[in-house]
Amino acid sequence: MTLGLLASQVATKEMLAEATAHKWQVFQTIREAREAIGATDRALAILNALLTFHPDTTLAADGTLVVWPSNELLKARANGMSPATLRRHLANLVTCGLIIRRDSPNGKRFARKGQGGLIEQAYGFDLSPIVARAEEFRELADAIRAEKHAFKVAKERLSLCRRDIVKLIETGVEEEVPGDWEAFRARYRLLIDDLPRTVARQTLDSVTAELEVLRDEVGKALELFVKSKNMNANESHSDRHIHNSKPEPIYESEQGLGEKKEESGNAADSDNVRSLPKRELPLGIVLDACPEIRLLGDRGEIRTWRDLQAAARLARPSLGISSSAWEDAQVVLGVENAAITVSAIYERADEIGNAGGYLRSLTERARAGQFSPWPMVMALLRKKMKGGSSADAGANVRSFEAGSAEKGDHRETHFEASDALRRSIAKKRWDR
Repeated sequence: MTLGLLASQVATKEMLAEATAHKWQVFQTIREAREAIGATDRALAILNALLTFHPDTTLAADGTLVVWPSNELLKARANGMSPATLRRHLANLVTCGLIIRRDSPNGKRFARKGQGGLIEQAYGFDLSPIVARAEEFRELADAIRAEKHAFKVAKERLSLCRRDIVKLIETGVEEEVPGDWEAFRARYRLLIDDLPRTVARQTLDSVTAELEVLRDEVGKALELFVKSKNMNANESHSDRHIHNSKPEPIYESEQGLGEKKEESGNAADSDNVRSLPKRELPLGIVLDACPEIRLLGDRGEIRTWRDLQAAARLARPSLGISSSAWEDAQVVLGVENAAITVSAIYERADEIGNAGGYLRSLTERARAGQFSPWPMVMALLRKKMKGGSSADAGANVRSFEAGSAEKGDHRETHFEASDALRRSIAKKRWDR
């Protein structure tokens, strides 16, 4: 006697007379929950064979649920198992409470029929647990599916966090940003090297939480460096130029795209762009800043840079961007940066009157060394995370893209290089 067998017997006794179950649907849930139930793969192959001996697809509690195949027939339908293997896995089905043995006095399996050919008594394997425990099996399968999904999400979080930390540390080292980058790298290796190949979801969540703390610290070091660079550039800009007291429009209008922009501030623009990291933006940060582009991905997902490039190609005609403008942007900005820029434009499509002209304008500025998608994405990211007004977000985008400030009123620019995930960014307040 086992707990599974006892549970099946109790459930069978309490089973309602009108209870029914689709045998193949229940079998599928049993397959999904087999580890929790304790059934082996070979045992499920035998259960599948036993179900084929019942003539009805829908099993009813008020019907005959006992099947009595001979060992020879059962072996044939179970892909030719040996008698010893067959007995062992039949015992597994009984132990798990998936079937109940109904033995005759002499141990044979048969059915006794009465008048009219109706079965009066059958000896063999009772399939009643399939009906009686159908809801239990379904709940087990649902719980296992939910746990698998949670495990998949946890692994994705860990992978994104690892990728961001590696890229941010590489950026700090290659850009010679002041900081103890070797210590950051050692902490990262300490967390990752001890992670086993097979790990529980709770362990993944714990390690990811520690990695997110490390990522925030690395990002903060980069952010402070970039902020100081931008402040120095703005101070130099104020010393050399007289600024128009009226702020420029956030986006060029359709009529204004052809007009020549005010040329003051070009030197500061170049200084600001040159001070930005030369490493590429992490894909996770781009997708957090531009979530609308995800809808154009395959099945609503973007997992690689190639996926983002394909989505940007789909967004181009809907934005009214000509193929020549797109190709020129790819040549000047690079394939990935062009896709990032179009993704940002797509995110702001409702606010841009002429997306094609806007992309050409950004391409020309990039050609002159005065544009990088980094600040554009970071400004969008702040807007998403802080829920600021369009005017405030636009001011951030303008200050990043133009690199200008009014005389006597310096707006401190911000650079969010560390926060790839919304929850991490929401915890911080860079504006003071």
